[in-house]
Amino acid sequence: MKEGFLFDIPVVFLSARDEDSARLRGLGLGADDYITKPFLPEELLLRIKAVLRRTYRFQENEEVLRLGEAVVSFDSGTVENHGNVQTLTAKEYAILHKLAENRGKIVTIDALCDALWPDGSYGLESSLIVHIRHLREKIEADPSSPKQLVTVRGLGYKLEKRQ
Repeated sequence: MKEGFLFDIPVVFLSARDEDSARLRGLGLGADDYITKPFLPEELLLRIKAVLRRTYRFQENEEVLRLGEAVVSFDSGTVENHGNVQTLTAKEYAILHKLAENRGKIVTIDALCDALWPDGSYGLESSLIVHIRHLREKIEADPSSPKQLVTVRGLGYKLEKRQ
């Protein structure tokens, strides 16, 4: 490994050398674990799983949003609802992200339009309404009677708090 470069590749030494100096050298070279022979196959599997869990912890921290039966994955830009996975459009993603940042609070129509069209385009409220409708079709059990993404008349929209 070149100095100054970092790699997130897990390394497990498997060796017949069980001297302390060999173990220390292997770990000092950057190994995540050092296993000496003889070993139980189950032990090897458990150690490898532990190293993978530590190395790829980001999978446990995936940014997800639970909305009733729907699960939104911001990492993959998808909504899973009753086993059906649908991809979010860029505008739907932006709307959900803005609402999720303010979950339980009203987000004004102007704030949503600013999130969707940062160049200051105005008069796009009707377009926002269409995007909200498509989003509700993906996350709500009954889009005509929303329980998660609700309209606050005259102000904007909000995502209900966790139930």
